[in-house]
Amino acid sequence: MSAHIIGACRSAVVPRGGVFAALSLDALGAPVLRAALAQAGVSAHQVDEVIVSNAIGGGGNPARLVSLAAGLPEHVAGLSIDRQCAGGLDALLLARAMIASGAADVVVAGGVESYSRRPQRLRTFADGRPPEGYDQPPFAPWPARDPDMANAADTLARVYGITREAQDMWAVESHRKALAQPLPPREITAIEGQCSDPFARRMTPALAARAKQISGTITAANMAVAADGAAFCVIVSDRMRRRSGLDGVEILGGATKGDRPELPGIAPLAAIKAAFAQTGLSADQITHAEIMEAFAVQAIACVEGVGLDPICVNTGGGALARGHPIGASGTVNAVRLFHQLHGTGGTGLAAIAAAGGIATALILAA
Repeated sequence: MSAHIIGACRSAVVPRGGVFAALSLDALGAPVLRAALAQAGVSAHQVDEVIVSNAIGGGGNPARLVSLAAGLPEHVAGLSIDRQCAGGLDALLLARAMIASGAADVVVAGGVESYSRRPQRLRTFADGRPPEGYDQPPFAPWPARDPDMANAADTLARVYGITREAQDMWAVESHRKALAQPLPPREITAIEGQCSDPFARRMTPALAARAKQISGTITAANMAVAADGAAFCVIVSDRMRRRSGLDGVEILGGATKGDRPELPGIAPLAAIKAAFAQTGLSADQITHAEIMEAFAVQAIACVEGVGLDPICVNTGGGALARGHPIGASGTVNAVRLFHQLHGTGGTGLAAIAAAGGIATALILAA
């Protein structure tokens, strides 16, 4: 049974400490979920499940909180997942699997993340030492293969011979495209009066060259800023799509794959190739691509490694011009892809890497 996206909305992506800083996860996610349902013409009582990706929240079940806050019936249990940055696309693939199996007809899937409201983390010890704060949990059991993300990105740049200048130019282009292309009015749900991504700016090579160095070739200009945001897609069976009367965009397939933990930025190559093998498609058949820009070097390595035409990649700018709301970022890219395809037709690819050397790719067609 095929699965189709018939509604897709996101919030603006706002760097931490911005206009969304006071919002809880459910306050940030609920308006977007409601807007996606309204766009799809689906009532709350038709929803079988809500799947929410969240990576740095306080645990519990954010999907349940968002579902209840959005006014969905209490029988919708809510399923929360954490695959770090990849979770926003994984939620869509899980929804597709539920529909393909016949377990559901309507699933709302997406992600919500608040860097601004993330809890403090403390590591406790059995010997009675005071708890010790930490920011990043381990993503591999071997410290030598579990680097800081910026350090890993710089290693990727050295391994693949991608210069800082090339990374900076990718960032400059991301901001330029974000400022040049108006957002589809149905893409963003206004929250706290914010209906556009505020981070995009007139970046120049000179400005990028002066940016603070983070690790080797990685700077504040060519890596994405931490951000708050939410995004949801309404995914339905073919039966429900016909009943809705909407054309929708079909989820053709997708894959999640693991690779070397020490080079997480290159993991999308394996996921994209697996998605191509699953669907019988190739890079030259992709008309629209949303490739995650957690780091410019990651996007460059993936685009070149797969052989995508750069002209079709991130045509409205990427995360370098918006920000990176971890668990929501994959769905943000899928929402952007949905609205591109819905307007013009074609075949789209979304792909994202995650800490620990994993990645997810999703293929859509209209």
